Amino acid sequence: MPWGLKRYQQARQLHFVTFSCYRREPLLASARAMNLFERALERTRRGYGFYVTGYVVMPEHVHLLISEPERETLARALQAMKQSVARRLIGDGQHFWQARYYDFNVWSEKKRVEKLRYMHRNPVIRGLVERPEDWAWSSFRHYSTGEEGAVEIESEWTARRRERMGIFLRVGQTEIPTRANPARVGHPEF
Repeated sequence: MPWGLKRYQQARQLHFVTFSCYRREPLLASARAMNLFERALERTRRGYGFYVTGYVVMPEHVHLLISEPERETLARALQAMKQSVARRLIGDGQHFWQARYYDFNVWSEKKRVEKLRYMHRNPVIRGLVERPEDWAWSSFRHYSTGEEGAVEIESEWTARRRERMGIFLRVGQTEIPTRANPARVGHPEF
């Protein structure tokens, strides 16, 4: 681990995670690569049992706002996802990703909204699109319209849909509506 980088895990907080393609090359620049990444993220989310609160896939890097996995560590889940993408896009034996990732614990609602805004505005700031809703490979459309995409996003929209279906989260012996868990849901201001 690089000097000065500390990871605080098993803290029951969201994590703002960033990782880059090898040498910051635009290896994710094609629609095919970005779609494949989204499918890998969703498979990993289900397999490791974590929540995705937000994400954006950029041509040479990715930002995620996710919970800690129920199964395994965050590092292991990210490693599995990155390996899956690399194998499908370039095969074994070549570099696709930088070895490490940046991880920032999100401890407040204010920080959660800040990180979502940052992610969703990233394609606009980079000049890839004029408006966040024009970038197909992020969670922005879900937050603005409730649109379901390739990746399930934990939000007020998702919580309401679960409630209509009669699905509740279980905390100990108590069933609660998913909207009652503020660390995992909520609509950011745009």
